[in-house]
Amino acid sequence: MSRPQVRVRTREDLRRERRSRSHGCWDHLVAAPLWPLHGANLGTLLRTCDAAGACLAVPRLPWVPEALARGNTLRRPACVHWTGSPVRWLERQRERGSAVVGVELAEESVRLGDLPVARGRTVMVLGHEQTGVPPEALDLLDVVVEIPMVGTGASLNVAVAGSLVLYRLAGLV
Repeated sequence: MSRPQVRVRTREDLRRERRSRSHGCWDHLVAAPLWPLHGANLGTLLRTCDAAGACLAVPRLPWVPEALARGNTLRRPACVHWTGSPVRWLERQRERGSAVVGVELAEESVRLGDLPVARGRTVMVLGHEQTGVPPEALDLLDVVVEIPMVGTGASLNVAVAGSLVLYRLAGLV
């Protein structure tokens, strides 16, 4: 039986196919882990934002800048927006006309596979890893998306969940 020949793309191939510089702020997709718990997840999510052409919005907590710097392995600066109060920041995003998508387990949630690609400016909100999106922010969500799981865990970590939803919103999967 003949096996297909697989050619792995080299770094030079990838450099020719991808942008030669960072994307800056396109202001189209924004990943917003507004109640972060683990710093390592912020760096991972920042790398996903770069890959998907999105920005990251994070609260200015004392440990967040160092967590981003430690977890960011990108060679160029990434687009980071700093928020004040998470709820007030979400209110301003809605006032601007942004769609606000929450990643949360809820009765009225949309399955990830049914989530449409973002057609306008979209903010993807991620809650606290243990308690989720706080009740005072739930009414600011336009749609809630749930990631189906067949295992025994209740949820994925923020970096993994955010990456899956971000790729879906960007139309990359």
